[in-house]
Parts: sequence; structure tokens; C-alpha cells
Amino acid sequence: MRRKVKRKKSGIRIFVALLLMAVIAAFVYKSIIIPGNRQIFEKGYDDKTLSYPSLKIAYDYSDSSVSLSLNTLNSPNVILIRLKDHTLLMQKNSEEKIYPASLTKMMTAIVAIENLPDLKKKITLTDSVFQGLSEADASMAGFQPDENVRAIDLLYGALLPSGAESCVGLADYIAGSEKNFAEMMNQKAAELGMHNTHFANVTGLQNKNHYTTVKDLAILLSHALQNDTFREIFTSSRHFVPPTNKHPDGITLYSTLFEELNNQSIAGGKILGGKTGYTDEAGLCLASLAQVGNQEYILISAGAKGNHHSQQYDITDALTVYDSIGK
Repeated sequence: MRRKVKRKKSGIRIFVALLLMAVIAAFVYKSIIIPGNRQIFEKGYDDKTLSYPSLKIAYDYSDSSVSLSLNTLNSPNVILIRLKDHTLLMQKNSEEKIYPASLTKMMTAIVAIENLPDLKKKITLTDSVFQGLSEADASMAGFQPDENVRAIDLLYGALLPSGAESCVGLADYIAGSEKNFAEMMNQKAAELGMHNTHFANVTGLQNKNHYTTVKDLAILLSHALQNDTFREIFTSSRHFVPPTNKHPDGITLYSTLFEELNNQSIAGGKILGGKTGYTDEAGLCLASLAQVGNQEYILISAGAKGNHHSQQYDITDALTVYDSIGK
């Protein structure tokens, strides 16, 4: 009788052990395997790395190279990344939905570059390209209807003076319409892992269905800077467009970022380039690339109060953040 009891107890122990092992295995699977397939916004900051098709961001707050109180910044949405290893050094509401305004044009430019086999190809800016832009108070590069402009010059026009006509002209030539090109932008966003982004146009003009996050924009800029043509344009302070049928003497395009910087500098480094943005709904926005010491950094900020006529608080924030690196 005692043997039967012992056998019964032994069987129970084996059953409990097997059940415990199954529970542990399920927990490990859920903790390790499943998160690898989740979208970025389902992950917490306890994760060390997040994988994308072209970007890995290491969430390591032990990095002491930045010493700054986020409360001192004017922008409610900020992210700072060291470009070389994509270490996240600072973030403030980086997953919050924002309107990107003209930061949109970074996606417009990289999609255009990746779909243009000949950057010297001349593109005619038809009358339809300009429809509605003036009424929407869109930023313009200065090109005119029926002007024949090289693709490369339109790219400079899109990123430096933030020319809306340059963006629409590229979109119409490449995809047949702005709507079709916006779909290409959304496809690119999906490929990059920008899971909380949707583009409705190529200019960043206000649309409730046109949104992103500063984290997604950091993913975008990290990818775009790998392209030599994009980097060259993004870091240029000016560009001369050769003579065209509408500008016989050519035209010089100037970067809005460098104009607003007004020769202000950062300690131990310099701002290499960037893209500004503004609408009433988006506030003052800035995507920038800087070198401090021997490292490059990406800073995306959005939502700062002000306008084109006020103090440029997005620029102020960039100078503050970059100055804090290494202190």
C-alpha cells in the first residue's frame, strides 16, 4: 500500500515539474521571441536594442555624455541620437503624434533620389504644380511655371529653401501625381519601420491624416543620411542653379536653417545641416545633424511655440542640446 502511495506522489511530482517547465518555456518565448516582432511603440525602454530594416537604436540611459534638464527645452517633442551606433541619448515625448510640417520634405527627397536614375534630367514645372500653393502660404524655392529645372536642383529646392513647388514637381514627374507619390512615401515609411507615420502630401501642409513622431523622423533621417546625395544637399548652406529658360542668370538657393542660425555656433563642434519646418498646428520643428568632438548626432524637435516672426525656439533648443554634449 505504501509503495502505491509513493508511486502516486512520485507521479504528481513529475507532473508538477513538467507543468512548471512548460510555464517557464512559455514565459521565455513571450519575453524573448514575441517582442522581436512587435512594433516600436509596444516596446518599453528596458529593451537594449530595437531592430529595424536599417536602424538599431540602443536605449542606454547610462550614457553620461549629455547633461541637460528636459524642462529647459521649448520643444515638447525631442529625440537625440548618436549617429554612429544609434544610441539614444535623450528623448522627450518621442512617441507622441506630431504634425511634421516641412520636415516631411526629408522623406520626399530621399524617395525621389532613390527613384531618379538621372539627377541631371530636366523636369518641366507645369502650371498644375503651383495650384493651391500660394493660397496655402506654402514656402517656395522661387521656380516659375513652365520652367525647365534639373532634378538635382529641385532636390536642393525642396530641402534648402523648403520649396513646395520643387516637391510637387518631383512627385508629378516620378509618380504621375502627388497622391501617388505620397503612397510611395508611406511604403518607404513602412519599410523603415516608421509604424506611427502617415503621409498625405509631399510638402507637409496641414492635414489631419499627415502625421508622425520625432522617433520615426529619427529613423528616417538616419536612413537618408546614408545616401551621399541626400547628405550633400542636407549639409549645404547654399546652391547655385545654372541658367534656365526662366532664370537666364541662374538662381541661388539658401538653406533656411543656416539663415536662422545666423552664425551661432556650438561648443566643441558645429551644426552640419538640417531641415526646418513650421505650420500653426505643428509649431516650430527642426531636424538637424551636428558634429561634436569626433561624433555625429541627430536631433529632431517639434512643437515649439512661435512662428517665422518670433524667436526661433527650435534653433535655440538645438544649440542648447548640442552644447550640453560632453559636459
